[in-house]
Amino acid sequence: MTQQTLPADEGTGPVVEPDAPVSEAGVSGDTAIAVAPQWKLVWWGFKRHKLAMAGLVVTLVIYVLAIFAEFLAPYSSGHYNPDYAYAPPQRLHFVDDGKWGMYVYGYKSKQDPTTLELTWTTDERKKVPVSLFAKGESYKLFGLIPGDRHLIGPANGAKGPPMYLIGADRNGHDLLSRIIHGSRVSMSIGLVGVAFAFVLGVVLGGVSGFFGGVVDTVIQRAVEFFMSVPTLPLWLGLAAAVPPGWGPLKRYFAVTVILSMIAWTHLARVVRSRFLSLREEDFVTAATIDGASQPRIIFRHMLPSFSSYLIASLTLSIPGMILAETSLSFLGLGLQAPVVSWGVLLQEAQNIRAVATAPWLLLPGATVVVAVLALNFLGDGLRDAADPYKH
Repeated sequence: MTQQTLPADEGTGPVVEPDAPVSEAGVSGDTAIAVAPQWKLVWWGFKRHKLAMAGLVVTLVIYVLAIFAEFLAPYSSGHYNPDYAYAPPQRLHFVDDGKWGMYVYGYKSKQDPTTLELTWTTDERKKVPVSLFAKGESYKLFGLIPGDRHLIGPANGAKGPPMYLIGADRNGHDLLSRIIHGSRVSMSIGLVGVAFAFVLGVVLGGVSGFFGGVVDTVIQRAVEFFMSVPTLPLWLGLAAAVPPGWGPLKRYFAVTVILSMIAWTHLARVVRSRFLSLREEDFVTAATIDGASQPRIIFRHMLPSFSSYLIASLTLSIPGMILAETSLSFLGLGLQAPVVSWGVLLQEAQNIRAVATAPWLLLPGATVVVAVLALNFLGDGLRDAADPYKH
């Protein structure tokens, strides 16, 4: 606090005026902003974006589900009970006869003798006890750590009456377990392709814009060639060209990586246009006169100046890959069973009659919407925070 003493005819004592805001390190707010490193400025700006923070939390939750899917899912992805095809969701109860105890009511079915359609009802005479850290099917976490405990599951294990909190599909698979296991494929399969396309677009676009001349001409002709190739026929051709001995997941991963070689073209053109405008700026001229090498000028001075766009492009490409996998798998051109992904699960929704009687089959589509929205909000927040001085 600082004190300012007024003249005798204007006051009777010292007047205390507050200082500027003080940071955690004891530095005033304006000074803290001026001396703060880039990452801290980005974090401060990101925290002010409420939707971005919500998107970050949701994205982290989804990736935690994907990483620990074997432990968090009540059943394995292949577990099924054909006697409970299209079984409806069960309500989880927490109090049993006035005492704490989780359980679900069992099922009771009736088959129409004419249409052979099963009608499911709740049988309140049968209680299926549910417990946390329930013992169930064996698995290997990360492919290394053996275990048989699941976060939640029927207390009598996988061989007893089932627990289908959000229902079952036509084969009697637990839809909740399948969605959790499917998040691993849907959330990870495009990451390598996105990273490859991002690096390729930034490097080739930067080289094209920085050097110009013959190099620029050659790279731009290559960009125009790749942009002229239709994606869907190429996808079909590559799917047919991949060796038939490869499994469905390996085949799709190979096609995704190859297609990422085409996805870099738009980013390369944007980076090129930015480099063309930046290479005549004063700070680039100053770095050149100071003796900075060309790679240092590109990666230390020019790229950070529009990092907000690069961050947005990277984060928004991931939901694009998720939607591509979901759409192609839904159409039967992407992943196929026994691989479990959100798109494969949505293949059940192609049957209108099945959806009419079992609307919970659309829940994998809801997870896709939530994941894409969360990643979009996260990308918007990172884009705004990457340029903290604009506010």
